[in-house]
Amino acid sequence: MKIIERHESNVRGYCRSFPVVFDRAEGCHLHDVDGRRYLDFFAGAGALNYGHNPPELRERLVAYLGRGGITHSLDLATRAKEELLETLHEVVFAPRGLEYKVQFPGPTGTNAVEAALKLARKVTGRGRVLFFTNAFHGMTLGSLAVTGNRAKRAAAGVPLSQATPIPFDGYASETDSLDLLETLLADTSSGIDKPAAIILETVQAEGGVNVAGDDWLRGVAQLASRHGVLLIVDDIQVGCGRTGPFFSFEPAGLAPDLVCLSKSLSGFGLPLSLVLIRPELDQWQPGEHNGTFRGHNLAFVTATAALERYWRDPQLEQAVRSKSDRVRSRLEQIAADSAGVITEVRGRGLIQGLAFEPTELAAEASRAAFERGLLIETAGPRDEVLKLLPPLTIPLAELERGLDLIAEAVSVACAKRDPAQLVSV
Repeated sequence: MKIIERHESNVRGYCRSFPVVFDRAEGCHLHDVDGRRYLDFFAGAGALNYGHNPPELRERLVAYLGRGGITHSLDLATRAKEELLETLHEVVFAPRGLEYKVQFPGPTGTNAVEAALKLARKVTGRGRVLFFTNAFHGMTLGSLAVTGNRAKRAAAGVPLSQATPIPFDGYASETDSLDLLETLLADTSSGIDKPAAIILETVQAEGGVNVAGDDWLRGVAQLASRHGVLLIVDDIQVGCGRTGPFFSFEPAGLAPDLVCLSKSLSGFGLPLSLVLIRPELDQWQPGEHNGTFRGHNLAFVTATAALERYWRDPQLEQAVRSKSDRVRSRLEQIAADSAGVITEVRGRGLIQGLAFEPTELAAEASRAAFERGLLIETAGPRDEVLKLLPPLTIPLAELERGLDLIAEAVSVACAKRDPAQLVSV
């Protein structure tokens, strides 16, 4: 860590929470340079839904490199890209009755969001975008404009404009956000210009594991359609099976105009993002939006392998549902034993969280978990939520062990508040 501290920028974050040097990883485990093994309930902030180094994906990648397959291609046509596009349509779109054109905007999630916002503005001829309180959509300027966190917005150093926040589902108990949204869109004197798009996450991951109800999501989609506003769903962290189905919006029956995907899309932790575009909205001129690393063929190879391995049948989705029920049951018991320190259990699928009061105890629980060999991060506007993101493929025994470690860590956090309230584990 001394080399990291001496040479890497102060902007580094996660390595401050997990201050060891990691060397290798397999499945749901990381190993540091001293040989200690850690159970991973962090999963690359949701970029490793299938765990570290999935064997089938690794073998496909090694074979591709071994035959001299193309690694970088801008937007040239390659066999790897053809295979990914064909597999996406066959395995993901067709079974769900969805029809999308696919844009490769660049390697990261914020690239996808920027491209989606830009296209929505081009298609509609309008500039404003509506977003939701506690949203997180990325760290570049367009994405920051539709992100709620004050500290992250302030780091931009310039005004963030052409974006208006609306209360998320359940954000303010006394406010019906759908009624408010309808009023603002319908009233020509509301002071809000008719927007190009509404962008949302079905589960606000970084925002605190806030879950939108299916009725609310349908209501937003219906409002957008009625007023001629495009709907963008950011499925970057909670897509690719994190909530169970491939897309998090499937249970609500949505067919968004634009969908942003990244993180676990490559299946291997390799950078890859996509914008899925309703065909009639694909109004780009050639080269109008581009990027040097939009042709990352290694990620195309592993993404194709992941779709073939995990999404040709319903087994993974069913496993996530079953594991989700077990996680929810244990977290509710941990919350009940916390003497009021844990105020809420949140989440869907295998993104779930424990909300703490006092808020700083979530970070205490994360530190205590790491000391016991478990990586788990915090989320929310005050880092008040201990957020679980285990690999979807985690064996049940390791899932249970991680939940046991969380119970121990919560016990330690509770003791920081008042030793007399130490919970039993």
